[in-house]
Amino acid sequence: MTLEPTSAAIIQLAWARHLGLDDDAFAGAAATLAAAGADPGDPGTRITRVDDSARALVFLRLFGVSALIGPQWALDAAAAIPDTELAQHVTLLTLTRSHGGHGLGSSALFFADDLPLQQPSEDLTVSHGNPEAISLEGLCPPDDVNEVGLQSLEHRFTIMHPEEELPTPVACGAYSEWEGILANMGVLVAPPWRRRGIGRLAASIAAHEALAAGLTLQWKADVSNTGALAMARSLGFATGGLHASVLLG
Repeated sequence: MTLEPTSAAIIQLAWARHLGLDDDAFAGAAATLAAAGADPGDPGTRITRVDDSARALVFLRLFGVSALIGPQWALDAAAAIPDTELAQHVTLLTLTRSHGGHGLGSSALFFADDLPLQQPSEDLTVSHGNPEAISLEGLCPPDDVNEVGLQSLEHRFTIMHPEEELPTPVACGAYSEWEGILANMGVLVAPPWRRRGIGRLAASIAAHEALAAGLTLQWKADVSNTGALAMARSLGFATGGLHASVLLG
């Protein structure tokens, strides 16, 4: 699905605020690029903000406009590097190696302002409680649990096993309000229930609750997580950009 122009502007506003930029930073840069006919991947067209107290170096590519936030030494080191290279986590690690750069990685960003409704084939019990989400995390590999971060997503919708006598969670779709504008999405599925469509259903439940609350949807997935990337696309999310960062010191 495609985004409405007003939705793209809302997403740009949310990210500008998150990165400590002016509200119109991305929209203004996009307009300047279009007027000048400049190459949007050229380092000279990049939005930058110096933060010498930053604990991370952050690169963002959003709807064709890029931004780099971090200490002056890092911005200087990246000044001649094109966006295609900065978007790679290994490039940021190389730039920051002498300053203890480590972790975080690169994530693809997807967005939606409307999605087709996924209809279950049978009646389901959906829990809004935290204990069920915690129980589901106990059934999943730690790496999956850490990437999704259900405990940081305040609105959780956990699908319970339809047949077990004891309530058992099988999947959870969740979101949290992000910058008061976006719904940051996450989905966790118990391993025995993967590749059955239950994760897409859990995601759809959470997504439509967020849309009903007036939020625009954001899906962030590690570029190496093929399952999460495929789910975002299958649900109807539109590709919007890429976020890469490293911790400093």
